[in-house]
Amino acid sequence: MEIGAARAGPADLATLVDLAQTAIAELAPARGGYIWSHLGARKPPFAKGLEAELTDPDRLLAVGTIDDTVVGYAAVEQVSLHDGRRLGRLTDIFVLPGARGVGVGEEMMELAIDWCRGFGAVGIDSMALPGDRATKNFFETFGLVARSLTVHRRLDQ
Repeated sequence: MEIGAARAGPADLATLVDLAQTAIAELAPARGGYIWSHLGARKPPFAKGLEAELTDPDRLLAVGTIDDTVVGYAAVEQVSLHDGRRLGRLTDIFVLPGARGVGVGEEMMELAIDWCRGFGAVGIDSMALPGDRATKNFFETFGLVARSLTVHRRLDQ
């Protein structure tokens, strides 16, 4: 079994759309997922946004593979800090459930970190929903730790 990660290309667009939809559907019912899926997650129509990211030099859109089959994706963007330095923001990272635990996510994360180092980022950020221990543990293996918490109270119930 060969595990890999690479920059996504135009031929990956339909698969990327499917993966993004699957990722959001998986996280939306989780604690904090409703607001995230309507505020912080990728906004439909997915194809339009993903297609633009494929050619944006300030973004990396990657695919994770097992034996040349795409089973995951990641998206990273460059953002500017107030002092002009740059930060990498990992907005998406997802691996299909049946392909987890074999290193696909790790390969995409390494690619994302290398890409951020390449533009001189001072760091890389991402997010995990509350109670999502697997995601938190995954990020911690790469040295990512919490630097802020978002608190929320529902008022519509």
